[in-house]
Amino acid sequence: MTQSSDTDVIWLTSDAHAKLTAELENLKGPVRAEIVERISNARDEGDLKENGGYHAAREEQGKVEGRIRQLEDMLARAEVGETPADDGIVEPGMKVTYKFVGDDDDEAEEFLLGAREIEPEGLKVYSPQSPLGGAILGAKPGDTVEYEAPNGKKLSVVILAATPYTG
Repeated sequence: MTQSSDTDVIWLTSDAHAKLTAELENLKGPVRAEIVERISNARDEGDLKENGGYHAAREEQGKVEGRIRQLEDMLARAEVGETPADDGIVEPGMKVTYKFVGDDDDEAEEFLLGAREIEPEGLKVYSPQSPLGGAILGAKPGDTVEYEAPNGKKLSVVILAATPYTG
């Protein structure tokens, strides 16, 4: 396992942290127990090779165990913060409105700067470790910021607004 660095930190609001913690507790408790019981009951039915219930329960168990590991890792790296100040400065927890520079056809776009795991409905999420997220940290409305996209192309965006996300 590698040493943790600042770029490994996941910013979460206290509400998001509480929701993820509750999900983890539910998965480790009632959900895990129910799957183990289903596997046990299916195993009691006999031949496991052709037992669809057994195989479905085992597959679900693998997915649940994977999600438990993901949540444990995420919560171990989480930095819990309150909703940021409404000062217009881009930081984790802000809903950012931006537009690509030089493309007059583009409409303004919005995203939440934070943990991708808490993606709210209808709003994209970029982490502060993403190329765009890292480039705009500390920017304010009216600032033009250049960053390198994953395909190697240099892109420029102008920040139109940055407001606290209240979810």
